[in-house]
Amino acid sequence: MAGSASVPATSGAVAWGTPAARWMLTATVLGSGMAFLDSTVVTVALPAVQEDLDTGLSGLQWIVNGYMVTLSALILLSGSLSDRFGRVRLFMAGVAVFALASALCTFAPTLEWLIAGRVVQGVGGALLTPGSLAILQAGFREQDRARAIGAWSGLTGVASAVGPFVGGWLVQIGDWRLIFLINLPLAAAVLAIAWFKVPESRDARASRKLDYPGALLGVVALGGITYALIQWGAVGGTPAVWTGVVVGVLSLGAFLAVEARTANPMLPLGIFSSTSFSVTNAATVLIYGSLGPLLFLLVIHLQEVAGYSPVAAGAASLPITLLMLALSARSGKLAARIGPRPQLVAGPLLLAAGFVLLSRLGPDAPYLTGVLPGVLLVALGLSTTVAPLTATVLASVSERHAGLASGVNNTFARAAQLIGVAAVPVLAGIGGSGSQGSGSGAASAEIAQGFGPAMLILAGLCVLASLCALALPRGRMPEAAERGATAEGAGAAAPRADDRTPRFCGVSGPPLRSCPGSTAGEVPDGRGPGTPPS
Repeated sequence: MAGSASVPATSGAVAWGTPAARWMLTATVLGSGMAFLDSTVVTVALPAVQEDLDTGLSGLQWIVNGYMVTLSALILLSGSLSDRFGRVRLFMAGVAVFALASALCTFAPTLEWLIAGRVVQGVGGALLTPGSLAILQAGFREQDRARAIGAWSGLTGVASAVGPFVGGWLVQIGDWRLIFLINLPLAAAVLAIAWFKVPESRDARASRKLDYPGALLGVVALGGITYALIQWGAVGGTPAVWTGVVVGVLSLGAFLAVEARTANPMLPLGIFSSTSFSVTNAATVLIYGSLGPLLFLLVIHLQEVAGYSPVAAGAASLPITLLMLALSARSGKLAARIGPRPQLVAGPLLLAAGFVLLSRLGPDAPYLTGVLPGVLLVALGLSTTVAPLTATVLASVSERHAGLASGVNNTFARAAQLIGVAAVPVLAGIGGSGSQGSGSGAASAEIAQGFGPAMLILAGLCVLASLCALALPRGRMPEAAERGATAEGAGAAAPRADDRTPRFCGVSGPPLRSCPGSTAGEVPDGRGPGTPPS
């Protein structure tokens, strides 16, 4: 690998506008964009997968959640792995794993093989997306770092926006398997660029005692709980379902015990001592726990019940991505002036109103007057909420813990979507035993009947998120400059204000501020973005 010798994390020397900068951005944008693209195109293809593999709603839930289980559980470990083994090396490993899993999904003969491929894809996604940030933060000069991450964020946002069109088009012209096949040439290009053009970096001080038990218990806990929720809707309370409940709950308890006692936890429980941090993450769980089921159920409803084409159904939620890209920065600036509390109260209420409108969708609802008003309210609600939500998370902890705090918030959001996709259809009466193998007509009738109640459940979650925000203090949160001055007075270099700016990282999760748990981009005294707590 070119430049593969160990380079200290603090010695980033790549300048904006140089060929090295363009190669680094190309590799990281293509790699992360591949994962963001995949997260949207898969949802659009679900009805086609259902017809081809003769599965019910529970099978579709597993296709979505198989990916989210490993992604959610492993994101917080990826930064520590990249510091120890090399950031480019781990990024390339993530891309390779994602590509191999995509090949498995492409040629999967059965639903079980497809789900297995999605689980492995989650492993790759957990390595490559945060790894992109670690490469940029370690490689670019400090004065160019924020600009590079901003470009990465915007370009991967474009991948999220075009995903529904690409997925719908591929399904219409050929086969759902093409949505996984397109990852292979992208991955090959990324691996070639990273091997020959991107310099390696690592942290020689990185701990060799990584939290592998915590990561494994996290996967088992999320997997057990998800299995129980999905199978409860499919087959009822069987012994296997109750076994899943027991395994999931016990694993969750063991995970918390390990994190409380291990010397290098990937989730230090002490970070929750901040009331603002805990409250904001509770609101995150409720908001993204409603967003995941919406994106899952809306595309299926529009295709199976309303008769939309895959392209039209995928494009139906496009205003959410576009408005978030256009308004999130303005929303963040407003929150900096007036404080995040008003927006974190009002934003979820806008989301709830959008869900109430969508609950009234009928089989023949036109897009402009039936679907679009609700989608626009959801988009406005998210645009109002996400930037102040992320800013509050960052302001609730010390500067040196900000990368970890951002990673925790992102992990909670993805885990909430995982649980929401598993639980909400069950609560709304969708995905019962009658849906598996009972024919598309019965499944469509079940979705049509349960879609409205599901949207009302999601509206209730958003109202609860708004109530959570009332527990936040009034007024402005601490400014980055003020926090930098405090650190400087203690002997640390003041962080650049734009380094703390939340970035757009796709609709599926709140922005990652840096690679969680990594020292990439740290300030000279050894304390800085992404540094885990001591």
